[in-house]
Amino acid sequence: MSATLTPGTTSTAAPSPAPGPTRRLIAVLVLVPAVVALALWAFAWPAARTAPRDLPIAVAGAPAAVAGIEQQLERKEGAFDVHRYDDEAAARSAIEDRDVYGAIVATERGPKLLTASAASPVVAQLLQQAATAQAPEGAPLQVDDVVAAPPGDPRGAALGASVLPMALAGVAAGAVVTLLGLRGVRAVLALVGAAALVGIVAAALTHSWLGALTGDWWTEAGVLALTNLAVSAAVAGLAAVLGRAGLTLGALAVVLIGNPFSGVGSAPELLPEPAGALGQWLPPGAGGTLVRSVSFFDGAQAAAPALTLSVWAGVGLLLVLLGALLGRGRSEPRAD
Repeated sequence: MSATLTPGTTSTAAPSPAPGPTRRLIAVLVLVPAVVALALWAFAWPAARTAPRDLPIAVAGAPAAVAGIEQQLERKEGAFDVHRYDDEAAARSAIEDRDVYGAIVATERGPKLLTASAASPVVAQLLQQAATAQAPEGAPLQVDDVVAAPPGDPRGAALGASVLPMALAGVAAGAVVTLLGLRGVRAVLALVGAAALVGIVAAALTHSWLGALTGDWWTEAGVLALTNLAVSAAVAGLAAVLGRAGLTLGALAVVLIGNPFSGVGSAPELLPEPAGALGQWLPPGAGGTLVRSVSFFDGAQAAAPALTLSVWAGVGLLLVLLGALLGRGRSEPRAD
């Protein structure tokens, strides 16, 4: 049966019906528990399974003296990655270069523990417990904090608590640029400018006010800005090419995966695999590692996290520009 058109009328395609109330109800009933389950898995699972896994630690001293200590550590299979050094000076250098988290040095008065609470107060406490077991009964354990956490944040609480706000700031910047309709070069300039301002504000709070960071102020501000840009550019870039789905995907990846897997509050080697390794490939984990390197260790082991953040930021900005080109191509009429 064909429809007839009266003169002067035009045929218009009927709009596709919006999802009915039942479908929307089912979507809510499925998606909300799924998001809750993902959040609980991402946050609770690493917290419940915190333990050393191939944690780099050193033993130093004469081979005969450290053999027993090394055997004790290796009995905890898979917990420690033991590095041997000839003397205390070499072990100290390894700690300062971030090759190891700490060292047990064999001395005539018993084992001496070298820690770096600036690298992780949690690991420093864990190593103290492990070294206490090596000390002669009744003998006090000598402890030397080679790279100490700053007095303003001795437990690393401020640094650990800054991961989620920085992630949210990046997601917010990427979302605002997208929702305001900024495209192409304008979007890139907005993202870079916002990241620079976030870096300055974050350095003023964490370094100047809280005393949680103690390195070069402008270097820290640059790292914090790069961390923010890595998140905001990734979120805006995904939104530019995928639309709202990209915005949601970027936010979930950074907040629900990158934040709890970052290891900033403890250490990547204390998280269950693959959380510890995956977290270092995402901006929150790479940013936290890079901040520690430039603030407390004179940039030691900074290359890998700096490269990770740069890739996220660069690819995100390229996607922003690509999304603008694709949108322009779709909006241009085709020539007949």
